[in-house]
Amino acid sequence: MELVIDNRQDKVNIDDNIFTILEKVAKESLLYEGWDEDYEISLSFVDNKEIKELNKYYRGKDSVTDVLSFPMVDEDTPMMGERILGDIVISVEKALEQSKEYGHSFLREMAFLTAHSMLHLMGYDHMNEDEEEEMQMKQEAILSKLEIKRI
Repeated sequence: MELVIDNRQDKVNIDDNIFTILEKVAKESLLYEGWDEDYEISLSFVDNKEIKELNKYYRGKDSVTDVLSFPMVDEDTPMMGERILGDIVISVEKALEQSKEYGHSFLREMAFLTAHSMLHLMGYDHMNEDEEEEMQMKQEAILSKLEIKRI
């Protein structure tokens, strides 16, 4: 698995430890779902302004959101080497706000958003209560496996 990181924001300092943990979260998400690791994932960090623009353009919602997921995998297409699973875009500003609001660490929030988006890239959604519960359970299982707690 290759995680390509693009930090396009300068509002929040992100240290190398966070990059390492998020790579582990992405890999564990694939393993948890029984997927192989021959994927490339793009992970971009942006500010609230950029994610609002992306949210408006791609989803028609003129508001700040915490994370956007753009799946690209097509399991039926044979490819050589790594396949592109998709893109994850996280508003680091929003993640920091939410970590304070929820009373846990910034690292935990970033890990949660990464696990959440990885599940979206693998085809999960939360359009109804049952799907939301399933995603929540899987996110928590992935983070628990890596001992990333809500503290």
